[in-house]
Amino acid sequence: MTSPAPPHNQEDYKLKHTKPQLGERWPHGGVRGGGGWITSERATSTYDLVEQMFYLYVRVEKAKDLPPNSMGSCDPYVEVKLGNYKGKTRHYEKRTNPEWKQVFAFSKEKIQSSFLEVFVRDREVVGPDEYIGKVVFDMNEVPTRVPPDSPLAPQWYRLEHRRRDSKVKGEVMLAVWMGTQADEAFPEAWHSDAASVQGEGVYNIRSKVYVSPKLWYVRVNVIEAQDVEPHDRSQVPQAFVKAQVGNQTLKTKLCPSRTTNPFWNEDLLFVAAEPFEEKLVLTVENKVSPAKDEVMGRLILPLTIFERRLDHRPIHSRWFNLEKYGFGALEADRGHELKFSSRVHLRVCLEGAYHVLDESTMYISDQRPTARQLWKHPVGILEVGILSAQGLLPMKTKDRRGTTDAYCVAKYGQKWVRTRTILESLSPKWNEQYTWEVYDPCTVITLGVFDNCHLGGNEKSAGGGGAKADSRIGKVRIRLSTLETDRIYTHSYPLLVLHPTGLKKMGELQLAVRFTSLSLANMIYLYMQPLLPKMHYLHPFTVNQVDSLRYQAMNIVALRLGRAEPPLRKEVVEYMLDVDSHMWSMRRSKANFFRIVSLFSGVISMSRWLGEVRHWKNPATTVLVHVLFFILICYPELILPTIFLYMFLIGIWNYRFRPRHPPHMDPKLSWAEAVHPDELDEEFDTFPTSKPQDVARMRYDRLRSVAGRIQTVVGDMAMQGERFQALLSWRDTRATSLFIVFCLIAAVVLYVTPFKMVTLVAGMVWLRHPRFRSKLPSIPSNFFKRLPSRADSML
Repeated sequence: MTSPAPPHNQEDYKLKHTKPQLGERWPHGGVRGGGGWITSERATSTYDLVEQMFYLYVRVEKAKDLPPNSMGSCDPYVEVKLGNYKGKTRHYEKRTNPEWKQVFAFSKEKIQSSFLEVFVRDREVVGPDEYIGKVVFDMNEVPTRVPPDSPLAPQWYRLEHRRRDSKVKGEVMLAVWMGTQADEAFPEAWHSDAASVQGEGVYNIRSKVYVSPKLWYVRVNVIEAQDVEPHDRSQVPQAFVKAQVGNQTLKTKLCPSRTTNPFWNEDLLFVAAEPFEEKLVLTVENKVSPAKDEVMGRLILPLTIFERRLDHRPIHSRWFNLEKYGFGALEADRGHELKFSSRVHLRVCLEGAYHVLDESTMYISDQRPTARQLWKHPVGILEVGILSAQGLLPMKTKDRRGTTDAYCVAKYGQKWVRTRTILESLSPKWNEQYTWEVYDPCTVITLGVFDNCHLGGNEKSAGGGGAKADSRIGKVRIRLSTLETDRIYTHSYPLLVLHPTGLKKMGELQLAVRFTSLSLANMIYLYMQPLLPKMHYLHPFTVNQVDSLRYQAMNIVALRLGRAEPPLRKEVVEYMLDVDSHMWSMRRSKANFFRIVSLFSGVISMSRWLGEVRHWKNPATTVLVHVLFFILICYPELILPTIFLYMFLIGIWNYRFRPRHPPHMDPKLSWAEAVHPDELDEEFDTFPTSKPQDVARMRYDRLRSVAGRIQTVVGDMAMQGERFQALLSWRDTRATSLFIVFCLIAAVVLYVTPFKMVTLVAGMVWLRHPRFRSKLPSIPSNFFKRLPSRADSML
């Protein structure tokens, strides 16, 4: 793909604070609202997290009374010319009153002419196009439209002769104004910096907002079947059921006994997306031999007929008649089939109280259940200004020179956004701002930068390959709980990517992020609630089911977004959703191991300090420890309040050293700088492996599968330990504030409460009867699971 990058020092991989000029500004330099053109209070701008970019907009609405040519017809189109930039509308055949409704945008930074010319021409098949007339605008007379003003009304303009000494027949309706990227015409406008893109490539460079499809879990409870008959009626069948929804296929276990009335009572789980295009196809099959199955009956049902369950109440079961495989072609057979039909007993429902996981739980961005009526009110607003990228590496060659056509994708919850593509620039400026509703602050927003390879030009990938796939440039993850409310974070994030040749810094992404709280009380209340909807705890899935369903959900999301216009392609969606995060990697395993080792460094230091006290290395310290020990022996009720008070003081002390910026990709933590080439070769190997030997392939795949589970367990252990550290480290300021306030209150309460009473109450609560226990996690468990870990910084 790209050539190996030169080695970077550690500073290149760090987050950098930036000071961009954010907010709206008057075109001639004045700051909006500050003693300039407006002094009164105006509505808050929705584009206050990006640098203002001015554009000259030309809206071409329609024309009327255009004169016909010598052949008696007119095939008109409009050409908008500003200096060296030209934009054309589509042409219409044999129409003297055409309507175009197209908008052209010219960047103010690149304007080199003082006049705007709008030509109306008649397209000719042979020879040059015939001139009809034109309209000329003086750039100094163009008005400026300032949001939230209404759109500028287009006006009719008489066409002028080429020499502007007389008028000609015909009029054109135009609107010309100076605006910003906040203008509603900006996303669909033709841009002068993309004039070289033709055909379908025009649609692939526009900015767009996408919404993930609404996903449902489909629970198919296969209970039993009656009167199933094999083709060989002399043999009693050993039956099983195979169910299919789209590309997902699951089977029940074989019925333990051979019978014509088999019983299973098994749950099969699928993922489906609205609108439901797939159907439930269910077949009852007979295990004739280990290598042969025969179909005894089939059933096809649309998903729309099934009930949508919003809680754990039982669903009524139903009997369905099976269509015998190979029968039904003749009406006589159909009548016989309905009269003597096999049937199957099912309980099928669409689960609306679960959250369908389509991304890794470590980087989850949405936790709401599928059913909208179960959603809570949002607790905050997330605003992200995607400003620019700096120092991008050339991703392909065009006209024998390296170039990059970069765009940025952001994903949070069900909303995906894609910026416009900036052509042939290693330092693209997007300056686009997007907003999301936040329903839970303990979530992660993911932003990725990609190189657009679908522009229809003669570009080639830098590696020489001809594959038409958008190349990944880098990715950034930001956990919302690590952001202080109502503060604007302006940082430049390093874009780091692992390649088979090693770690590469592909550039830097400059962002402006602000998290606004709508209700502090609701946000604090969320820290006491389960991370996922309660159905995940009342009726949990197995680990294998969660992994399989997540993989199917990812495929459905990638398929649906790939059908949008412009498409959000499969390679982009998979990279944003970390589709391969569960695969075995020696590098990740080492990183998780050393995360655990770093957690025990405090315990090791404490043991060393106790050893020094024991050996009287510092006599004064040893004497003080002896005094404290005698006090605690005489007054054991001081032990717990002293511990809580000590933790409170540690938290207050660590407030001075709290992180001042969001987390970012840490190559040292990810063990990406000193990784061995052979380990990278293994990490980028396909699954199953592409190694030639069959035995080595089988053993290699088995080892990677087992080791991948171990890697996940080690990562989970590291996450729990890092959450303990987050209690007092101020990574999540709200959580640390809640915890130290609790420690202070607990210290005061325990000081005035007899220790024996506290021990008695704690023991009784711990030993309480199961009738008084809830299946939902406890408040301390919910609070702990919401604490941030360093998993967000892992590559």
